[in-house]
Amino acid sequence: MDYKTDERVTPPFTFAEGEVLLIDKPLEWTSFDVVGKLRNSIKPLKVKVGHAGTLDPLATGLLIVCTGKMTKQIDGFQAEEKEYTGTITLGATTPSYDLETEIDAHFPTEHITPEKIHAAAQSFIGLQQQYPPAHSAIKIGGERVYEKARRGETVELKARTVEIRGFDITAIEMPVVHFKITCSKGTYIRSIAHDIGQVLKSGAHLSSLRRTKSGNFHVNDAWNLQELIARVKQTKTSADK
Repeated sequence: MDYKTDERVTPPFTFAEGEVLLIDKPLEWTSFDVVGKLRNSIKPLKVKVGHAGTLDPLATGLLIVCTGKMTKQIDGFQAEEKEYTGTITLGATTPSYDLETEIDAHFPTEHITPEKIHAAAQSFIGLQQQYPPAHSAIKIGGERVYEKARRGETVELKARTVEIRGFDITAIEMPVVHFKITCSKGTYIRSIAHDIGQVLKSGAHLSSLRRTKSGNFHVNDAWNLQELIARVKQTKTSADK
């Protein structure tokens, strides 16, 4: 099992027995893209491959990918506390609550002070009833709701209980606010960005996001995806000799 570190465990990987691979997901890749790339790299082995917690295409950072028998641990990894860093841009909203879609409205920000931003962030601490974005991977009737949203269909989503355990404002460069959030499974940071705009009597959207931790795993210990694929290929080549 390879929990990647600077003194990383080198070949052979034991994909069938089970690996837990920490990957730094590249920008604009879906989580499924990463799983597919890894699955293709270990062919012709017929091994289960899955990830423990979706990251949106415009997010980067820690993605836990499990293979073989370790896929049975995915639910446990998904349930772990998550940590994110990123930026929220005040004064404008988008339908997706991030930069996947174009800005659809502008709002004043002159009344927003650093004190109000810090107070707004603290108001999110604790249990929250959060509505997921319409552009999300939740399924309704067997279809991802973002597919419905892209067709212009109205989607009614139910609120879900999430817990925000920490929400620190790390820098303010108006209209951009830098943050670090610690939260429970299932929390949509895009929704927090949208909602904090409303708390501040303005608008807001998520302009960047990076998952830095999940449970005890940290992105600093994660593989660059292309480096990992190269190492897997090297392993296969060595095994064939």
